[in-house]
Amino acid sequence: RASGPGRGVRALYGARVGRLPRVTREVLLLAALEGSGDIGVLEAAGGPGSLEELAPAERDHMVTVTENGRAVRFRHPLVRSAVVDGSTGEQRRDAHRRLADALADQPERRGDHLARATAAPDEAVAAVVESAARSSLRRGDADGAIARLRRAAELSPDRADRRRRLSQAAYAAAWVAGHLEVSHEIMREVEGDPAARSLSAAATAGFLVLVTEGDADTAHALLTDVVGRAPVTPDPPSGELETALFTLTLASQYSGRPEHWQPLVDVLARLPEAAPAAAASLGRVHHDLGSVTDGMLRRLDEEIARLRDRSDADAVIRTALTASYLDRLPGCREAVSRVVRDGGAVGSSMPALMFVALDDLYTGRWQASAGAADELITLSEETGYHLFAQVGHYVAAMAAAQRGALDTCREHCEAVWGWSAPRGLWRLENCAHQAAARAALGAADFETAFRHATAICAPGVLPPFNPEAVWSAPDLVEAAVRSGRHAEARRHADALRDAGVGHLSSRFALSVATVTAMTAAAEDMARCFEEALALPGVEQWPFEAGRARLAYGEALRRQGLIRDARGQLAAARSRFEELGARSWEARAAAELRATGMTRTGRGKAGETLTPQELAVARLAATGLSNPQIASRLFLSPRTVASHLYRAFPKLGITSRAELRDALEALPADSSATRR
Repeated sequence: RASGPGRGVRALYGARVGRLPRVTREVLLLAALEGSGDIGVLEAAGGPGSLEELAPAERDHMVTVTENGRAVRFRHPLVRSAVVDGSTGEQRRDAHRRLADALADQPERRGDHLARATAAPDEAVAAVVESAARSSLRRGDADGAIARLRRAAELSPDRADRRRRLSQAAYAAAWVAGHLEVSHEIMREVEGDPAARSLSAAATAGFLVLVTEGDADTAHALLTDVVGRAPVTPDPPSGELETALFTLTLASQYSGRPEHWQPLVDVLARLPEAAPAAAASLGRVHHDLGSVTDGMLRRLDEEIARLRDRSDADAVIRTALTASYLDRLPGCREAVSRVVRDGGAVGSSMPALMFVALDDLYTGRWQASAGAADELITLSEETGYHLFAQVGHYVAAMAAAQRGALDTCREHCEAVWGWSAPRGLWRLENCAHQAAARAALGAADFETAFRHATAICAPGVLPPFNPEAVWSAPDLVEAAVRSGRHAEARRHADALRDAGVGHLSSRFALSVATVTAMTAAAEDMARCFEEALALPGVEQWPFEAGRARLAYGEALRRQGLIRDARGQLAAARSRFEELGARSWEARAAAELRATGMTRTGRGKAGETLTPQELAVARLAATGLSNPQIASRLFLSPRTVASHLYRAFPKLGITSRAELRDALEALPADSSATRR
């Protein structure tokens, strides 16, 4: 309340308002409560000719109409306050009702005015306010949605509806807005009711214990019973059921235990065909990736396309989660980046950061991926969403593994194991094993790679509810082949081929084709690798394509096809160099040296480099251009180009990028290096 001179000024304005005609005060009250001064809304609420009643207030310099005639403005905030203070509660409620009627085309504002017009519980009004809250969420206004849901709960005559709406507010606070304390506060109110076991209450309570404590067992127990008893009608599942299914999926996903999945599988089996693709597909991709049909993929692609026009962070995250298992994150990139960039939905921004990091990881932008993962770890730990921090550690470990930063990879893997093992979160443990296996492969430590890959699944077995088993299958097969376990490699390649995942994306198709080629009979090997590398869309996945070429080159070298091997190995090394995959580049370079050509310094005809060719090649290996080399050696650029043209086949290479390693491999006593 104002005090001193302010109170006196307020009283002065109150006296002036009190002297105005009653109808003028009524229109002023509409303007004060409407907020924006919109002439059209005020006319609709006040009735024909109502704005003419503002003339006395205009003459007394309390309000003014803008030059364009579209809005009424109070000349001082205290005038607005005096108008509201001078009205009765019933007058204010009546004004709010009239404004609600005038705002029929604006559901959120209509709901707000109806809520303020209602003094006692009223289910019809509560339903309108709840609908307004859903509109707020779709628009990305999480805080507005939470406030409206809490108000809808206050207006609910039925205790069950009240609990449901409060639980939805708590869920939005935790999952979308990132307000854990607010969510806990609301849930304490819900859980004070002994009958509080609704879908929404279970989903919220389960989500809270999962993301903050990593307690998948409690989350699963909270949800299993209520989800199992929920009616599934021929219509698409209600928002409540979809939210509960999503949360149960998360709990089952992170625990990784098959027994946690069965209740979800049972409900999914009863879902109608009209169920949203993201809701229906998410559980199924965990159960069996190969069971995802082309029709499901088309529907998911349609949902992804609709994300361009959606600001509902919750819908974006749910769709992106399913998309991430099916190599469709690039289509979600704009939407998830918008969730991160807008910053209003702090809770949703953490999984959104996860998807940004994963998209960068899969498409070869590893420094960016590591940066997004580090940001995710920091934000998650600061806000108490510790589960998401572990996902950040996993992505950072994978990025480090592929860059060849072995110490960094190990640190992140140990962080995941240290947090997830005591909590029984097998899924996260498997994720860390996948990163550790990938790092060991890059370092050519095939025994260690095999040990980590088989910690995820046994050779020849792709168990259900274990997507890492499918994703890491190429790692297990490669580790088995290179460690001499050829029978195990063939069994696992057969299992991946039989899983029927090749149709899901070009990356899955490349993985299946690559492991098939790696385990093929000698006479079929080259054909299988050529078919793998000729698949459409392969270049979208640069690391996987580089791995395929490396494996192809290694196999060719083992068969004695040296010239062909060099071409594939050089292409693999060039790709890894572009990506910054240091350990993988070193593997390819070592294989190139092992072809024998670079060890002897001789080309196919037994020729050695001339002193002039060697001098030109050494300068070119430092990055100098032909004109720069010409200036140093007092030659013409054309002569420099001619020397390089003759040197490349003698060294067994095809590009400047390969010069450095080829020259390093020349022995010091080779005739090619004599001065």
